[in-house]
Amino acid sequence: MPRNDGVQRTEGRNEGLARNETVQRTEGAQRNDTLERTEAAPRSEAPPRGEAIPRPSQARTPVSSQPARSKGRIGRILKRFFYLALAASAVAGGVIAYRIFTAPALPEGFAGGNGRLEANQVYIATKFPGRIAEIGFNEGDTVEAGQVVARMDTSALEAQLRQAEAEITAARDRRNTALAQVEVKKADNDYAVQQADRSKQLVPTGAVSQQEAQLDVARAAATRAELVGAQAEATRALSSIDAARATADRLRADIKDATLVAPIRARVETRLAEPGEVLGEGGRVLTTNDLSDVYMYIFLPTEVAGKVPLGSEARIVLDAYPQYPIRATVSFLSPVSQFTPKAVETAEERYNLTFRVKLQLDKDRLRQYEPFVRSGLPGMGYVRTNPNAEWPENLQFKGVPENLLPTGAARVSGGPN
Repeated sequence: MPRNDGVQRTEGRNEGLARNETVQRTEGAQRNDTLERTEAAPRSEAPPRGEAIPRPSQARTPVSSQPARSKGRIGRILKRFFYLALAASAVAGGVIAYRIFTAPALPEGFAGGNGRLEANQVYIATKFPGRIAEIGFNEGDTVEAGQVVARMDTSALEAQLRQAEAEITAARDRRNTALAQVEVKKADNDYAVQQADRSKQLVPTGAVSQQEAQLDVARAAATRAELVGAQAEATRALSSIDAARATADRLRADIKDATLVAPIRARVETRLAEPGEVLGEGGRVLTTNDLSDVYMYIFLPTEVAGKVPLGSEARIVLDAYPQYPIRATVSFLSPVSQFTPKAVETAEERYNLTFRVKLQLDKDRLRQYEPFVRSGLPGMGYVRTNPNAEWPENLQFKGVPENLLPTGAARVSGGPN
Protein backbone atom coordinates (compact mmCIF):
# COMPACT_ATOMS: atom_id res chain seq x y z
CA MET A 1 0.00 0.00 0.00
CA PRO A 2 2.65 2.56 0.86
CA ARG A 3 4.52 1.71 -2.39
CA ASN A 4 1.52 2.36 -4.58
CA ASP A 5 1.04 5.64 -2.90
CA GLY A 6 4.55 6.71 -3.79
CA VAL A 7 4.07 5.66 -7.39
CA GLN A 8 0.92 7.73 -7.70
CA ARG A 9 2.65 10.79 -6.26
CA THR A 10 5.53 10.33 -8.70
CA GLU A 11 3.17 10.04 -11.69
CA GLY A 12 1.26 13.11 -10.53
CA ARG A 13 4.47 15.07 -10.27
CA ASN A 14 5.44 14.02 -13.81
CA GLU A 15 2.08 15.05 -15.22
CA GLY A 16 2.38 18.46 -13.51
CA LEU A 17 5.81 19.05 -15.03
CA ALA A 18 4.51 18.12 -18.47
CA ARG A 19 1.60 20.53 -18.14
CA ASN A 20 3.94 23.35 -17.07
CA GLU A 21 6.20 22.76 -20.05
CA THR A 22 3.21 22.79 -22.40
CA VAL A 23 1.92 26.07 -20.94
CA GLN A 24 5.37 27.66 -21.18
CA ARG A 25 5.73 26.58 -24.83
CA THR A 26 2.25 27.93 -25.63
CA GLU A 27 2.93 31.31 -23.96
CA GLY A 28 6.30 31.62 -25.74
CA ALA A 29 4.67 30.92 -29.11
CA GLN A 30 2.02 33.52 -28.38
CA ARG A 31 4.64 36.14 -27.47
CA ASN A 32 6.60 35.45 -30.65
CA ASP A 33 3.40 35.71 -32.72
CA THR A 34 2.57 39.04 -31.03
CA LEU A 35 6.04 40.45 -31.77
CA GLU A 36 5.82 39.47 -35.45
CA ARG A 37 2.41 41.08 -35.87
CA THR A 38 3.61 44.24 -34.11
CA GLU A 39 6.58 44.60 -36.47
CA ALA A 40 4.48 43.92 -39.57
CA ALA A 41 1.64 46.32 -38.61
CA PRO A 42 1.98 50.17 -39.17
CA ARG A 43 3.15 52.13 -36.17
CA SER A 44 0.00 54.23 -36.07
CA GLU A 45 -2.24 51.16 -35.67
CA ALA A 46 -2.97 49.85 -32.18
CA PRO A 47 -2.32 46.15 -31.50
CA PRO A 48 -5.35 43.87 -31.33
CA ARG A 49 -7.02 43.54 -27.99
CA GLY A 50 -5.69 40.69 -25.91
CA GLU A 51 -2.18 40.77 -27.41
CA ALA A 52 0.86 41.98 -25.56
CA ILE A 53 2.39 45.37 -26.45
CA PRO A 54 6.09 44.96 -27.12
CA ARG A 55 8.54 47.05 -25.16
CA PRO A 56 10.48 49.82 -26.94
CA SER A 57 13.65 47.79 -26.61
CA GLN A 58 11.99 44.82 -28.22
CA ALA A 59 10.47 46.72 -31.26
CA ARG A 60 12.56 46.56 -34.42
CA THR A 61 12.90 49.96 -36.19
CA PRO A 62 13.85 49.59 -39.88
CA VAL A 63 16.63 51.96 -41.06
CA SER A 64 15.43 54.16 -44.05
CA SER A 65 17.78 54.74 -46.98
CA GLN A 66 15.84 57.80 -48.38
CA PRO A 67 18.33 60.53 -47.23
CA ALA A 68 21.22 58.64 -48.74
CA ARG A 69 19.37 58.29 -52.04
CA SER A 70 18.55 62.06 -52.09
CA LYS A 71 22.17 62.99 -51.44
CA GLY A 72 23.29 60.71 -54.23
CA ARG A 73 20.80 62.20 -56.70
CA ILE A 74 21.82 65.79 -55.85
CA GLY A 75 25.46 64.86 -56.28
CA ARG A 76 24.81 63.40 -59.72
CA ILE A 77 22.87 66.56 -60.80
CA LEU A 78 25.66 68.87 -59.60
CA LYS A 79 28.20 66.77 -61.39
CA ARG A 80 26.21 67.02 -64.65
CA PHE A 81 25.93 70.81 -64.32
CA PHE A 82 29.64 71.03 -63.72
CA TYR A 83 30.40 69.03 -66.85
CA LEU A 84 27.97 71.12 -68.92
CA ALA A 85 29.49 74.39 -67.67
CA LEU A 86 32.96 73.05 -68.39
CA ALA A 87 31.93 72.05 -71.93
CA ALA A 88 30.33 75.48 -72.58
CA SER A 89 33.45 77.25 -71.36
CA ALA A 90 35.59 75.09 -73.60
CA VAL A 91 33.42 75.86 -76.64
CA ALA A 92 33.43 79.61 -75.91
CA GLY A 93 37.18 79.57 -75.41
CA GLY A 94 37.63 77.71 -78.66
CA VAL A 95 35.52 80.23 -80.58
CA ILE A 96 37.41 83.16 -79.09
CA ALA A 97 40.73 81.51 -79.78
CA TYR A 98 39.66 80.77 -83.35
CA ARG A 99 38.63 84.39 -83.89
CA ILE A 100 41.91 85.63 -82.44
CA PHE A 101 44.32 83.27 -84.15
CA THR A 102 42.58 83.10 -87.52
CA ALA A 103 42.15 86.87 -87.90
CA PRO A 104 44.56 88.03 -90.59
CA ALA A 105 47.28 90.34 -89.34
CA LEU A 106 47.23 93.86 -90.79
CA PRO A 107 50.32 94.95 -92.68
CA GLU A 108 52.17 98.15 -91.96
CA GLY A 109 50.18 101.28 -92.82
CA PHE A 110 46.75 99.96 -91.83
CA ALA A 111 44.64 100.05 -88.66
CA GLY A 112 41.27 98.65 -87.72
CA GLY A 113 38.67 98.48 -85.02
CA ASN A 114 35.39 96.84 -84.14
CA GLY A 115 32.09 98.54 -84.88
CA ARG A 116 28.49 98.10 -85.86
CA LEU A 117 26.76 99.10 -89.04
CA GLU A 118 24.46 102.05 -88.36
CA ALA A 119 21.96 104.01 -90.42
CA ASN A 120 20.50 107.42 -89.88
CA GLN A 121 17.15 106.96 -88.16
CA VAL A 122 14.08 108.90 -89.28
CA TYR A 123 10.90 108.85 -87.20
CA ILE A 124 7.53 109.10 -88.93
CA ALA A 125 5.27 110.82 -86.42
CA THR A 126 1.95 112.62 -86.23
CA LYS A 127 1.78 116.40 -86.34
CA PHE A 128 -1.46 116.67 -84.38
CA PRO A 129 -3.11 114.42 -81.79
CA GLY A 130 -5.55 111.88 -83.13
CA ARG A 131 -6.48 108.25 -83.65
CA ILE A 132 -4.62 105.99 -86.08
CA ALA A 133 -6.91 104.72 -88.81
CA GLU A 134 -4.49 102.69 -90.94
CA ILE A 135 -0.84 101.58 -91.11
CA GLY A 136 0.28 100.16 -94.42
CA PHE A 137 3.75 98.77 -93.63
CA ASN A 138 5.37 96.32 -91.25
CA GLU A 139 8.86 95.94 -89.86
CA GLY A 140 11.43 95.14 -92.54
CA ASP A 141 9.45 96.71 -95.41
CA THR A 142 11.11 99.25 -97.69
CA VAL A 143 9.24 102.50 -98.34
CA GLU A 144 9.85 105.03 -101.09
CA ALA A 145 10.00 108.79 -100.63
CA GLY A 146 6.49 110.28 -100.70
CA GLN A 147 4.77 106.92 -100.22
CA VAL A 148 1.79 106.87 -97.85
CA VAL A 149 2.67 104.74 -94.81
CA ALA A 150 -0.19 105.53 -92.39
CA ARG A 151 -3.42 107.52 -92.08
CA MET A 152 -5.01 109.25 -89.13
CA ASP A 153 -8.73 109.55 -88.46
CA THR A 154 -9.85 112.86 -90.08
CA SER A 155 -13.62 112.74 -89.59
CA ALA A 156 -13.61 115.71 -87.17
CA LEU A 157 -11.35 117.76 -89.46
CA GLU A 158 -13.54 117.03 -92.46
CA ALA A 159 -16.61 118.25 -90.55
CA GLN A 160 -14.80 121.47 -89.66
CA LEU A 161 -13.81 121.86 -93.29
CA ARG A 162 -17.41 121.61 -94.39
CA GLN A 163 -18.32 124.26 -91.82
CA ALA A 164 -15.59 126.57 -93.12
CA GLU A 165 -16.78 126.11 -96.70
CA ALA A 166 -20.33 126.99 -95.60
CA GLU A 167 -19.02 130.13 -93.93
CA ILE A 168 -17.31 131.07 -97.18
CA THR A 169 -20.62 130.81 -99.02
CA ALA A 170 -22.42 132.90 -96.36
CA ALA A 171 -19.69 135.56 -96.46
CA ARG A 172 -20.00 135.76 -100.24
CA ASP A 173 -23.75 136.31 -99.93
CA ARG A 174 -23.20 139.07 -97.36
CA ARG A 175 -20.71 140.73 -99.64
CA ASN A 176 -23.13 140.64 -102.58
CA THR A 177 -25.79 142.22 -100.39
CA ALA A 178 -23.32 144.86 -99.19
CA LEU A 179 -22.33 145.66 -102.76
CA ALA A 180 -26.00 146.11 -103.70
CA GLN A 181 -26.46 148.46 -100.76
CA VAL A 182 -23.41 150.38 -101.90
CA GLU A 183 -25.05 150.94 -105.29
CA VAL A 184 -28.26 152.12 -103.66
CA LYS A 185 -26.46 154.49 -101.30
CA LYS A 186 -24.36 155.78 -104.14
CA ALA A 187 -27.48 156.63 -106.21
CA ASP A 188 -29.08 158.36 -103.20
CA ASN A 189 -25.94 160.33 -102.58
CA ASP A 190 -25.64 161.40 -106.23
CA TYR A 191 -29.24 162.68 -106.24
CA ALA A 192 -28.77 164.45 -102.89
CA VAL A 193 -25.60 166.16 -104.10
CA GLN A 194 -27.30 167.33 -107.30
CA GLN A 195 -30.30 168.61 -105.34
CA ALA A 196 -28.06 170.52 -102.97
CA ASP A 197 -26.22 172.11 -105.91
CA ARG A 198 -29.50 173.23 -107.53
CA SER A 199 -30.79 174.66 -104.26
CA LYS A 200 -27.60 176.70 -103.86
CA GLN A 201 -28.05 178.12 -107.36
CA LEU A 202 -31.72 179.05 -106.79
CA VAL A 203 -31.24 180.80 -103.46
CA PRO A 204 -30.17 184.13 -105.08
CA THR A 205 -33.25 184.12 -107.34
CA GLY A 206 -35.57 183.57 -104.39
CA ALA A 207 -37.03 180.36 -105.86
CA VAL A 208 -35.56 178.36 -102.96
CA SER A 209 -35.14 179.69 -99.50
CA GLN A 210 -31.85 179.56 -97.66
CA GLN A 211 -33.30 177.07 -95.21
CA GLU A 212 -34.34 174.62 -97.94
CA ALA A 213 -30.94 174.86 -99.50
CA GLN A 214 -29.30 174.00 -96.17
CA LEU A 215 -31.61 170.98 -95.80
CA ASP A 216 -30.58 169.70 -99.23
CA VAL A 217 -26.91 170.08 -98.36
CA ALA A 218 -27.43 168.17 -95.09
CA ARG A 219 -29.31 165.43 -96.94
CA ALA A 220 -26.40 165.08 -99.38
CA ALA A 221 -23.96 164.74 -96.47
CA ALA A 222 -26.14 162.05 -94.84
CA THR A 223 -26.38 160.03 -98.00
CA ARG A 224 -22.61 160.33 -98.36
CA ALA A 225 -22.15 158.84 -94.89
CA GLU A 226 -24.57 156.03 -95.69
CA LEU A 227 -22.56 155.26 -98.83
CA VAL A 228 -19.33 155.06 -96.84
CA GLY A 229 -21.02 152.70 -94.35
CA ALA A 230 -22.25 150.42 -97.14
CA GLN A 231 -18.78 150.33 -98.65
CA ALA A 232 -17.31 149.40 -95.23
CA GLU A 233 -19.85 146.58 -94.89
CA ALA A 234 -18.86 145.27 -98.31
CA THR A 235 -15.21 145.36 -97.26
CA ARG A 236 -16.03 143.54 -94.02
CA ALA A 237 -17.88 140.86 -96.00
CA LEU A 238 -14.79 140.43 -98.20
CA SER A 239 -12.64 139.99 -95.08
CA SER A 240 -15.04 137.33 -93.81
CA ILE A 241 -14.61 135.46 -97.06
CA ASP A 242 -10.82 135.62 -96.76
CA ALA A 243 -10.96 134.40 -93.13
CA ALA A 244 -13.25 131.49 -94.02
CA ARG A 245 -10.97 130.59 -96.91
CA ALA A 246 -7.94 130.64 -94.60
CA THR A 247 -9.74 128.36 -92.14
CA ALA A 248 -10.63 125.97 -94.93
CA ASP A 249 -7.04 125.97 -96.21
CA ARG A 250 -5.73 125.24 -92.71
CA LEU A 251 -8.14 122.34 -92.30
CA ARG A 252 -7.15 120.96 -95.68
CA ALA A 253 -3.50 121.16 -94.61
CA ASP A 254 -4.34 119.36 -91.34
CA ILE A 255 -6.14 116.65 -93.28
CA LYS A 256 -3.14 116.33 -95.58
CA ASP A 257 -0.79 116.12 -92.59
CA ALA A 258 -2.99 113.38 -91.17
CA THR A 259 -1.81 111.27 -94.09
CA LEU A 260 1.69 110.22 -93.08
CA VAL A 261 4.18 109.82 -95.93
CA ALA A 262 7.77 108.63 -95.98
CA PRO A 263 10.13 111.59 -96.38
CA ILE A 264 12.93 109.42 -97.80
CA ARG A 265 13.57 105.96 -99.15
CA ALA A 266 14.02 103.92 -96.00
CA ARG A 267 13.48 100.56 -94.34
CA VAL A 268 10.98 100.20 -91.52
CA GLU A 269 12.85 99.15 -88.39
CA THR A 270 10.16 99.36 -85.71
CA ARG A 271 6.37 99.66 -85.80
CA LEU A 272 5.62 101.70 -82.69
CA ALA A 273 1.82 101.94 -82.88
CA GLU A 274 -1.20 100.05 -84.18
CA PRO A 275 -4.51 101.12 -85.79
CA GLY A 276 -6.99 102.36 -83.22
CA GLU A 277 -4.42 103.82 -80.85
CA VAL A 278 -4.70 107.48 -79.90
CA LEU A 279 -1.42 109.41 -80.15
CA GLY A 280 -0.53 112.81 -78.88
CA GLU A 281 1.11 115.61 -80.78
CA GLY A 282 4.33 114.28 -82.26
CA GLY A 283 3.43 110.65 -81.50
CA ARG A 284 5.77 108.26 -83.33
CA VAL A 285 4.25 105.64 -85.60
CA LEU A 286 7.25 104.12 -87.40
CA THR A 287 11.02 104.13 -87.02
CA THR A 288 12.85 103.92 -90.34
CA ASN A 289 16.49 103.66 -91.37
CA ASP A 290 17.73 105.93 -94.13
CA LEU A 291 19.13 103.58 -96.77
CA SER A 292 21.18 106.39 -98.28
CA ASP A 293 23.06 107.25 -95.07
CA VAL A 294 24.83 104.16 -93.69
CA TYR A 295 28.06 104.28 -91.73
CA MET A 296 30.16 102.60 -89.04
CA TYR A 297 31.94 104.14 -86.05
CA ILE A 298 35.27 102.68 -84.98
CA PHE A 299 37.63 103.82 -82.24
CA LEU A 300 41.34 104.18 -82.91
CA PRO A 301 44.14 104.91 -80.43
CA THR A 302 45.81 108.28 -80.38
CA GLU A 303 48.96 107.32 -82.28
CA VAL A 304 46.89 105.86 -85.12
CA ALA A 305 44.02 108.39 -85.34
CA GLY A 306 46.46 111.24 -85.96
CA LYS A 307 47.70 109.54 -89.14
CA VAL A 308 44.27 109.03 -90.74
CA PRO A 309 43.48 111.85 -93.20
CA LEU A 310 39.89 113.00 -93.59
CA GLY A 311 38.38 111.68 -96.82
CA SER A 312 40.78 108.74 -97.09
CA GLU A 313 39.62 105.36 -98.33
CA ALA A 314 38.50 102.71 -95.85
CA ARG A 315 37.02 99.21 -95.79
CA ILE A 316 34.14 97.67 -93.85
CA VAL A 317 34.04 93.90 -93.39
CA LEU A 318 30.82 92.55 -91.91
CA ASP A 319 30.85 89.40 -89.81
CA ALA A 320 27.99 88.01 -91.90
CA TYR A 321 29.90 88.50 -95.18
CA PRO A 322 33.63 88.45 -94.36
CA GLN A 323 34.54 87.58 -97.96
CA TYR A 324 33.01 90.79 -99.38
CA PRO A 325 34.79 93.95 -98.14
CA ILE A 326 32.82 97.14 -98.70
CA ARG A 327 34.46 100.38 -99.74
CA ALA A 328 33.92 103.37 -97.44
CA THR A 329 35.32 106.84 -96.79
CA VAL A 330 36.55 108.46 -93.60
CA SER A 331 33.97 111.24 -93.30
CA PHE A 332 34.49 112.30 -89.68
CA LEU A 333 37.31 112.40 -87.14
CA SER A 334 36.35 113.33 -83.61
CA PRO A 335 38.29 116.40 -82.43
CA VAL A 336 38.01 115.22 -78.81
CA SER A 337 39.45 112.01 -77.40
CA GLN A 338 37.39 109.77 -75.15
CA PHE A 339 37.52 106.52 -73.25
CA THR A 340 36.69 103.48 -75.34
CA PRO A 341 33.02 102.46 -74.89
CA LYS A 342 32.33 99.10 -73.26
CA ALA A 343 30.81 97.71 -76.46
CA VAL A 344 34.02 98.33 -78.43
CA GLU A 345 37.24 96.37 -78.15
CA THR A 346 40.70 97.53 -79.14
CA ALA A 347 44.13 96.06 -78.77
CA GLU A 348 44.88 98.51 -75.96
CA GLU A 349 43.20 98.63 -72.58
CA ARG A 350 39.93 100.47 -72.07
CA TYR A 351 41.49 103.24 -70.07
CA ASN A 352 43.52 104.44 -73.07
CA LEU A 353 42.09 107.45 -74.87
CA THR A 354 40.75 106.86 -78.37
CA PHE A 355 39.25 108.94 -81.16
CA ARG A 356 35.95 108.17 -82.85
CA VAL A 357 36.22 107.71 -86.62
CA LYS A 358 33.21 107.56 -88.94
CA LEU A 359 33.39 105.35 -92.02
CA GLN A 360 30.75 106.47 -94.52
CA LEU A 361 29.51 104.19 -97.29
CA ASP A 362 29.29 105.62 -100.78
CA LYS A 363 25.81 107.10 -101.10
CA ASP A 364 25.80 106.77 -104.91
CA ARG A 365 26.33 103.01 -104.78
CA LEU A 366 24.65 102.35 -101.48
CA ARG A 367 21.41 101.15 -103.03
CA GLN A 368 23.29 98.21 -104.52
CA TYR A 369 24.40 97.22 -101.01
CA GLU A 370 20.90 97.23 -99.53
CA PRO A 371 20.93 93.46 -98.85
CA PHE A 372 23.89 94.11 -96.52
CA VAL A 373 22.33 97.11 -94.76
CA ARG A 374 21.06 95.96 -91.39
CA SER A 375 21.38 98.35 -88.52
CA GLY A 376 23.43 96.84 -85.71
CA LEU A 377 25.24 94.28 -87.85
CA PRO A 378 28.73 93.81 -86.30
CA GLY A 379 31.90 93.98 -88.28
CA MET A 380 35.37 95.47 -88.59
CA GLY A 381 36.39 98.80 -90.02
CA TYR A 382 39.85 99.35 -91.55
CA VAL A 383 41.61 102.59 -92.47
CA ARG A 384 44.82 103.25 -94.35
CA THR A 385 47.31 105.40 -92.47
CA ASN A 386 49.80 105.31 -95.33
CA PRO A 387 48.19 106.48 -98.62
CA ASN A 388 50.88 104.63 -100.63
CA ALA A 389 50.18 101.28 -98.98
CA GLU A 390 48.33 98.69 -101.06
CA TRP A 391 45.30 97.02 -99.59
CA PRO A 392 45.95 93.38 -98.63
CA GLU A 393 44.28 90.62 -100.58
CA ASN A 394 41.60 89.94 -97.97
CA LEU A 395 40.54 93.64 -97.96
CA GLN A 396 40.51 94.27 -101.71
CA PHE A 397 37.11 95.19 -103.12
CA LYS A 398 35.54 92.28 -105.00
CA GLY A 399 32.15 93.74 -105.88
CA VAL A 400 28.69 92.65 -104.82
CA PRO A 401 27.73 89.05 -105.60
CA GLU A 402 24.82 88.72 -107.99
CA ASN A 403 22.81 86.46 -105.69
CA LEU A 404 22.80 89.19 -103.01
CA LEU A 405 21.76 92.04 -105.27
CA PRO A 406 18.12 93.21 -105.18
CA THR A 407 15.98 92.56 -108.22
CA GLY A 408 16.83 94.91 -111.05
CA ALA A 409 20.02 96.27 -109.48
CA ALA A 410 23.10 96.54 -111.64
CA ARG A 411 26.14 94.54 -110.72
CA VAL A 412 29.14 96.51 -109.45
CA SER A 413 32.45 95.66 -111.03
CA GLY A 414 35.56 95.33 -108.94
CA GLY A 415 37.21 98.48 -110.28
CA PRO A 416 40.32 100.00 -108.78
CA ASN A 417 41.12 99.36 -105.15
